[in-house]
Parts: sequence; structure tokens; C-alpha cells
Amino acid sequence: MTGQSERVKAIVLRRTNYAEADRVLQLLTPKGRRSVIAKGVRRERSKLAGGIELFAICDVVIRSGRGDLGLLTSARLSAFYRHILEDYDRMQFAYSVMKLVSAASENIDEPEWYYVLSQVLEQLNNPAINQKLIETWFYLQYASLLGDELNLRTDVTTAPLLPDKKYMYDNAEKGLRLAEQGDLGADAIKLLRLIQAKPLANVAQIGGITEVINDCWLTARQHAAV
Repeated sequence: MTGQSERVKAIVLRRTNYAEADRVLQLLTPKGRRSVIAKGVRRERSKLAGGIELFAICDVVIRSGRGDLGLLTSARLSAFYRHILEDYDRMQFAYSVMKLVSAASENIDEPEWYYVLSQVLEQLNNPAINQKLIETWFYLQYASLLGDELNLRTDVTTAPLLPDKKYMYDNAEKGLRLAEQGDLGADAIKLLRLIQAKPLANVAQIGGITEVINDCWLTARQHAAV
């Protein structure tokens, strides 16, 4: 039914200029993706412009239209993660995450994408949080939402992972393989399990990860194939 409105939190995935002063926005919300048009938003005195920034949580009101394109009638910033813009590496990773989530959510439109992206942006905004820890968490969540959760209980032969053995990631089998010279020992596997199972805010509190985070990051990145 046209003319109905919904108020929802949203993350701007993409902004495309349209006509003389409008923008078409791709939004990610706790209810799934939304495509909206922001009328006159490129005009100097637009009340909408300041509420649809990238790297932010926006509080928006969307009025339904006749097709899939809604009309943005109200927008304000709920949280703006400005510190991401102050660090080139974090900013580039944030753009990369938004691009991956945008593409994935077109095919799998699940509310979980919003929660993954919002957690990544929030933690990237804190320069004290290890960036590779954030990236490792994202890659594992990304793979899981695509239906390809990393098996951290058994190896590629279905044998249980043993605490006194070393493992490597097998790209062909997309799992862990027993290897005498492997980089993944008990500490790395334990950390991967925690990262995969817990919210990012909890994971960010884990200390003593310096010696194993690089191996965890590489494994998660290989598994996510990004």
C-alpha cells in the first residue's frame, strides 16, 4: 500500500545523484535493504543532507511509493563515526566492507547484514581496537552469512582438531588441514572460535592476541575469499 511510512535505523551503502538535485540511496536497515529517493537533497538548504552521511547510523523516515523506490521524508544522524575518516587504512577497509555487504545483501537480504556492518563501523571508529581483529571478525561473519561458516571443530578429514597439533588452511577444501609446519595452533584456533561466536564488542575486549592475530586474520581472509 502506498503512502505508509516507517521509521527505521539505516546505514547508507550507496548514494547516486539523480535528476537536478535528488539522490537515490541504497540503505541497509534492521528490516533489510531499502531503496529510496531523497528529493532536493543536493540543494544547499536541504534538511535531509546532513542526515545521510556515510559511516553513520541514520534515523530515517521512509514513505512507501508505487514501486520499490521509497521516498525519504526525514533523516538525522544517530551516530557518526568520524574517526574512521582520520585513518586511511580504516577508511579503506570500511569502504571495502560496505561494498561487500552491498553486493551480498542484494542476493541474501537478511537483517543480520545491518548488525554486522553497524558493529564493524562502531569498532573501526575506536583507534584503540586492533584493526586486524575487526577484519578477522568481519570475514568470519561474512562467510557465515553466505552459508559457508568456517569449521573450527574438525579438520578437512572430519577428524577432531587436537590442541597439541598444528594446522593450515586448505584453500581447495575450505577448511583446516593437519600440518607439521602449520601456523594454526591451539591458541589461534581458540581465538578464531571466540571471534566467530561472539559479538564484535565482546571480541574487542580480548587481550594478548598479538602473537596469533596475524595467522587468524589470514585464515579468515582466505576463507572469505575476498
